[in-house]
Amino acid sequence: MNFFLETLIGGLLAGTMYSLVAIGFVLIYKASGVFNFAQGAMLLFAALNCVSLQEAGLPFPAAVLASVSIMIVLALAIERAVLRPLVGRSQITLFMATLGLSFIIEGLAQGLMGAEVRALDLGIEDVPITIGDIMVSQFDLFAAATAGILVLVLALLFNKTRIGVSLRAVADDTRAALSIGINLNRIWQIVWAVAGIVGLVAGLLWGARQGVQFALSLVVLKALPVLIIGGFTSIGGAIAGGLIVGAAENLAEVYAGPLLGGGITPWFAYFLALAFLYVRPAGLFGERAIERV
Repeated sequence: MNFFLETLIGGLLAGTMYSLVAIGFVLIYKASGVFNFAQGAMLLFAALNCVSLQEAGLPFPAAVLASVSIMIVLALAIERAVLRPLVGRSQITLFMATLGLSFIIEGLAQGLMGAEVRALDLGIEDVPITIGDIMVSQFDLFAAATAGILVLVLALLFNKTRIGVSLRAVADDTRAALSIGINLNRIWQIVWAVAGIVGLVAGLLWGARQGVQFALSLVVLKALPVLIIGGFTSIGGAIAGGLIVGAAENLAEVYAGPLLGGGITPWFAYFLALAFLYVRPAGLFGERAIERV
């Protein structure tokens, strides 16, 4: 039983890392209906910025603050140069724009900061600690706490502030929101800036675990099953989807892996997402589309 609990808790904690990536997608999709494929590139760009500034001699807190400023400027530039000219276009057009944007950001990052792998030290060692009879990763506990704090801050922002009310109005009915004077461009700027900051947090945690390298941009592929399971429009769903994926992967690898020859982790999340599409296409917390006929 202790081994089962260790496997389950380890998977749940690891799942919070997936959730952090998925939250960035949810923010933008909820506000604009755009699936931002460039979120992975933004995550990479943020982590590269921070580690490059550290290598240039800035202390870690200053490097993080500077990276936050850079991500806000990048988000504002994306909204102004890419999204605003495409307002009213089809969803596939906007998706292709973010796909092209992801390659531009990756190319810009490589040109400015190089392509070598960088080590990123957050001061949190990835070592097991004992809680009762169960061993858990210290780094995973830190990541889970970070995710919890981030979700709390976002919940307060979107539920207790005027900006949050405007965002929810835009998400519910864009035309109605525009008719009462809500500035859609301003809302998009705020949402993209927040998504950039979320990308920085996720990039720092993933970079500390795997090293800051261009493979970080592929983390978006792991966020897809999380979004399908939790729903594309719910921050709580992103957290729940990440926990489900993390726990299911760990348990499947340990208990079903030996029977299937191992190597379950790379594909099991997609199998799980496919199963959810059959029984609940909108995800656990997603909003079902209702169309008049």
